[in-house]
Amino acid sequence: MSDLTFLVVDDAVFMRTVIKKMLTDAGYDVVAEAGNGLEAIEMAKAHKPDIVTLDITMPEMDGIQAIGGILDASPDSKVIMCSAMGQQAMVVEAIKKGAKDFIVKPFDKDRVLQAIDNVKSR
Repeated sequence: MSDLTFLVVDDAVFMRTVIKKMLTDAGYDVVAEAGNGLEAIEMAKAHKPDIVTLDITMPEMDGIQAIGGILDASPDSKVIMCSAMGQQAMVVEAIKKGAKDFIVKPFDKDRVLQAIDNVKSR
């Protein structure tokens, strides 16, 4: 069992469920979920997660806009961006704003776990 905590952010409940199951099956603790960037900032402030999986495209506030607020609310959190194919330019922008890694939808469990290993060692 790991002591890492996670905030899972995606506007699609199905995608949150998929990644949450991957994380909990691997022994991680998902402490909160959010459906948009504004909720993500509030959840980051309340829970101070170790790692945030953050979708790029969401209503209200997208992932790119939310990164700064999440890191202001929880400076020690590491952000892993979740992108669809063809969003490379947005992933680069996200990394410039502070994201530490990215995973591509549909999620591959091995790649998700690799991204977690990459960011927890930073």
